Amino acid sequence: MASADLRQELDCSICLNIYTDPVTLRCGHNFCWVCIDRVLDTQEGSGVYICPECRAECQERPALQRNITLCNIVGSLLSTHPDQEETGIFCTYCVDSPVPAAKSCLHCEASLCDKHLRVHSKSAEHVLSDPTTSLGNRKCSVHKKILEYYCTKDAACICVSCCLIGEHRGHQMQSLDEASEKKKEKLRNVLQKLSTKREETEKRVQSLQERKREDQEKAAGVTEGVTVLFRDIRRQLEDLEKRVLSEISRQEESVSLSVSDLIQQLKIKKDELSRKMHHIEELCNMSDPVTVLQEPDTGDLCDTEDRERHDDRVHGVGDLDVGLISEKLHTLSDITTGINIGIYVQDLTDILLDVHTAGNNIHISGDRKTASWSNINQKRPETPERFEYDQVISTGRLSSGQHYWEVDVSKSWTWRVGMCYPSIDRREDQSYIGNNKNSWCLRRYNNQYSVIHDSKWIRLPDNIPCDLVRIYLDYEAGQMSFYSLCDPIRHLHTVNDTFTEPLHAALWVGGGCIKISGGVRKWEK
Repeated sequence: MASADLRQELDCSICLNIYTDPVTLRCGHNFCWVCIDRVLDTQEGSGVYICPECRAECQERPALQRNITLCNIVGSLLSTHPDQEETGIFCTYCVDSPVPAAKSCLHCEASLCDKHLRVHSKSAEHVLSDPTTSLGNRKCSVHKKILEYYCTKDAACICVSCCLIGEHRGHQMQSLDEASEKKKEKLRNVLQKLSTKREETEKRVQSLQERKREDQEKAAGVTEGVTVLFRDIRRQLEDLEKRVLSEISRQEESVSLSVSDLIQQLKIKKDELSRKMHHIEELCNMSDPVTVLQEPDTGDLCDTEDRERHDDRVHGVGDLDVGLISEKLHTLSDITTGINIGIYVQDLTDILLDVHTAGNNIHISGDRKTASWSNINQKRPETPERFEYDQVISTGRLSSGQHYWEVDVSKSWTWRVGMCYPSIDRREDQSYIGNNKNSWCLRRYNNQYSVIHDSKWIRLPDNIPCDLVRIYLDYEAGQMSFYSLCDPIRHLHTVNDTFTEPLHAALWVGGGCIKISGGVRKWEK
């Protein structure tokens, strides 16, 4: 019985068979290497690994240590009882200690070791089979005879009496071996299909695991980028706060000094007025008319009043320049605008200029991204699509979504950039971008900036640092915004309208050249 207890101790708790290549976890429990490796694979995505025996948890996948001692014990036991690993069935008649069975007798319903097999009956009714525990299932439940045939009609194992006198009489029969081989062939086909599906499933698992790793790496990269971005935003906000507070302090000090100086001047004037009033009162109280008349004329009092009014105009109390402070605070909006435009975008498509629409004094570069003014007539054929004046529109157009594109205007001193409908006029003054209801633009002329639509001009501050212009479009919201991309990014103006046609990028060049920088990009939130 000690041998049986030892045998139970050598069973893997996962597969319930004797250990194969046993390994040990940190908690001390042993498993077959293949069994525990599969269990750990299923726990891969949960973030924690658990011992199937004691439920001990581990954050990292545990290293599997081969248990050499246990491996030797299993090897020794299997060498003593070579069939034990396969059957686990013992001789019915060896009661003192378990001995592996060599055969089972279906007639006796008993299992026999090699020793008892030698003295066992050799008569035909004693049918021997490989060791089995289901001896009762090998006999017909009706005739109590050994099952020898297979009824293909009823799909049942039957005895010889069932064939001759039983309910299966006249049915097609097969020997058990023949029927078994046919069924095994079907099972092999099923096994092949299942094996193929398992391989496909394994490939999908590996693909998903790879995708998961890629997503994790991508998320880590985005997280790092956002962290750096917001750190930079906090730094910019701190710098902006310091500049605004410094400006307020400077203005407050300047105003305070002005007020103090004016107060001092007014005190002096007050003393002078008090002295003159006292002198005049004395004159008024004199009884001698000669003395009063000989006193110098007091008309200089009016001069004093005029000088006082003049001094008030020159040295009047100033106010805090709220407009300047507001302009500095507007930088905060520019920063956040830069964030929105700079993070959630992706390349959509190139924006190319349509040569077929270009005026004959506009030269288009080979890559169709630069428009240059030229005094040489390009002698292109006149078509309904071509502009009479020095402008051009893009081939692509936008009819939905949120997008932006950029133009390098650093090499031109007068220009118009914006968007227009394809139905824009191509002849006469109404064809200029902004001079009609079908177009919108930002214009520069003599360092003066304006936003124009339907010949209505909105004047912007002069001398805006503007070498790179961004045009942002939210088609559904009916918004078109213009930005100067000098440091820091500056929002110039937003036009609100209802767009009814697709929109093309549009350029007018009055001198030099302007260049499309990159392509149209899609704004993704």
